[in-house]
Amino acid sequence: MGSIRFDKVDKIFGSSRDGVKALDNINLEIGEKEFVAIVGPSGCGKTTCLRMVAGFEAPSAGTVSVSGKTVTEPGPDRAVVFQQFALFPWKSVRENIDLGLRNKNLSKADRAQKIEAALKLMNLESHADAFPHQLSGGMQQRVAIARAYVLDPDVLLMDEPFGALDAQTRVVMQEELVRLARVNPRTVLFITHAVEEAVYLADRVAIMTRRPGRIKEVLDIKSVREAEGWDRFSKIEDVMDLESFVHLRTQIWKSLREEKGSQVV
Repeated sequence: MGSIRFDKVDKIFGSSRDGVKALDNINLEIGEKEFVAIVGPSGCGKTTCLRMVAGFEAPSAGTVSVSGKTVTEPGPDRAVVFQQFALFPWKSVRENIDLGLRNKNLSKADRAQKIEAALKLMNLESHADAFPHQLSGGMQQRVAIARAYVLDPDVLLMDEPFGALDAQTRVVMQEELVRLARVNPRTVLFITHAVEEAVYLADRVAIMTRRPGRIKEVLDIKSVREAEGWDRFSKIEDVMDLESFVHLRTQIWKSLREEKGSQVV
């Protein structure tokens, strides 16, 4: 399970008369274990879409559903990774990962087993007893992702998770997320301003118009990636040099540039 569906979704902030229309007639389906990135101008409603799937916001019209059930509130089937790491500074890596598990009816031994698996998944074993201030930004975001994965969610919601990282660390984390998507796939809705990041990570990229945000077009990346054998490369720079990658990146940029008067990055 873990499919996502937006069905004729509008979102207005404020009153219907004087409010700001953020989203207009959003229709989008994300299949089970599919990785979809949303790009678009600043203020077009990308994060609002994610927050509605998370259950933090309600649509003004239409429905948002996960696994066929209308979303009305947050739930354990969905985990969110934010741009800011949101780690508790007084807790160790292991304790931060354990936070969500404490709300589940699990024995201490079962929690410990899940934590160890999450540490291994994110290559954090040697940092399990470190505190956030002792970690780099990239390592802190690894902890945040491990904290999401340990809950075993059907859906992973990622709101510009690498936006606060320096360029070099961001590339490393992109490569790490590709590895995760292959070895431990989840349904992923990924919000980003970075076109190259979207093309590298996603199975499909949804392009939004400027506000009020609409789905302008959706590009199939996975079929190109598989046909061209992108996965044989372990480094993002090798993929980015491929003609097929450059073509998709340029296609998305041209579509975004058509949104005159909008800020893309």
